[in-house]
Amino acid sequence: MIRWMIVVFLALLLISWFSPALQKLGFGRLPGDLRFKLFGRQMFLPFTTTILLSLAAAGIAKLL
Repeated sequence: MIRWMIVVFLALLLISWFSPALQKLGFGRLPGDLRFKLFGRQMFLPFTTTILLSLAAAGIAKLL
């Protein structure tokens, strides 16, 4: 269970890091992606984007 939590955390971290490039492709604006301000900082939780990219990675892995 801890391994899956680490994987999800790293996926969220990478998506947040690549969010400017992904926003140009339309990711990050999907229903289920949360944006809010907390203590003067903008927070971004891309739940739907994470699921879509995970499904794409699983599909590519299955083909290989």
